Amino acid sequence: QVQLVESGGGLVPAEGSLRLSCAASGRTFTTYRMGWFRQAPGKEREFVGHIWWSSGQTFYGDPVKGRFRISRDNAKNTVYLQMNSLKPEDTAVYYCASQTIVGSTWNNWGQGTQVTVAS
Repeated sequence: QVQLVESGGGLVPAEGSLRLSCAASGRTFTTYRMGWFRQAPGKEREFVGHIWWSSGQTFYGDPVKGRFRISRDNAKNTVYLQMNSLKPEDTAVYYCASQTIVGSTWNNWGQGTQVTVAS
């Protein structure tokens, strides 16, 4: 079992910045990648980006490229989402996820943290 706990959400003005954290605990030694998703009211869940745990290589969804950055701290089993130049359309619940089973998809999810960008 893996537990993921997000933190760092809140209210921020447009063009502001915010950093989310996601701390993993439990059976984390088989983590292949960790990622971030978001879901705005009335919309489907959207991929934000992910990081491969061993290499640190990152991949981002088009809406956030150049504005968001994912990093990790292996020792703390924590992944971060640095969000810059925030826009009102970035308002959503942000979820952390991890893949710990080879050949699987995202099999662990956090409870989510609200990010609201005021216009």
